[in-house]
Amino acid sequence: MQISVIIPLLNEEQSLAELYNWIAKVMRSNSFSYEIIFIDDGSTDGSWKTIAAIADKDKAVKGIKFNRNYGKSQALHAGFLKAEGDVVITMDADLQDNPDEIPELYKMIAEEQYQLVSGWKKKRYDSVLAKNLPSKLFNAAARKTSGLKLHDFNCGLKAYNKAVVKNIDVYGEMHRYIPVLAKNAGFYRITEKEVQHQARKYGKTKFGAERFIFGFLDLLTIWFLSKFGRRPMHLFGSLGVLMFIIGFFTAGFVGFSKLYKMYHNEPNILVALNPWFYIALTVMIIGSQLFLAGFVGELILRSKRDKERYLITKTTENY
Repeated sequence: MQISVIIPLLNEEQSLAELYNWIAKVMRSNSFSYEIIFIDDGSTDGSWKTIAAIADKDKAVKGIKFNRNYGKSQALHAGFLKAEGDVVITMDADLQDNPDEIPELYKMIAEEQYQLVSGWKKKRYDSVLAKNLPSKLFNAAARKTSGLKLHDFNCGLKAYNKAVVKNIDVYGEMHRYIPVLAKNAGFYRITEKEVQHQARKYGKTKFGAERFIFGFLDLLTIWFLSKFGRRPMHLFGSLGVLMFIIGFFTAGFVGFSKLYKMYHNEPNILVALNPWFYIALTVMIIGSQLFLAGFVGELILRSKRDKERYLITKTTENY
């Protein structure tokens, strides 16, 4: 069985050679058949030059370069498309993920028949306020909404059965919740492994505080898609019909009340001056809009077409 190691990166020139040598040493010492795929996500330093030099020396190394920075999810998407291995390992390029974990991760996929193994950095070397505390909050929210009992959804070090990476669509910023995407796609043999986390040796992190806002929004998106992604009419249509019925009967009550008071010569006000008339009208309009949103969602779902979300400018000759 072959192993594909996918490494998305952005401006990691200093760490690439060391990371490659470390991975190659692990692979050769375990007699693994392997490929290493570097995805340069629009680096502005000498990262691509380093990748090209490594690929010239080792035909097991392959490189993909984006024309600009598209994000980690797009880089992983490109790597998943190109991966040929039966077991796929993803890791970050900053040397914070330990390649010595690869043999055990491989064993859990190839021998223990797990479909996805997510790394768990139990002991971290990141700032407590900047990363640790927000990560704990997001992981808790992800566990609650997904039902997956994982401690670290966003760990870059993961192992996959080939079928998983070929059947999930990683887009936007969804790389944080790949285990949830896998579960939603029908892959339920998911577990985690405690892995060693190392302090950053070169450069600085590429992620700012805004990632936590985006992470929360992405979590809401995943929850919605997992519940109603294949049946938007069930949500929007149901809410729309319910609101329209409420508005319709409210308007009917306003009209009936007007007629009743007119018949009995009781003091009455114009319908146009009754606030409940406008409330009913607003509720019916919103209900109609929700119903139409569900209908349009169903049409889009049935007519969507695959489209590349990034532009590749270069690849190494190994591709």
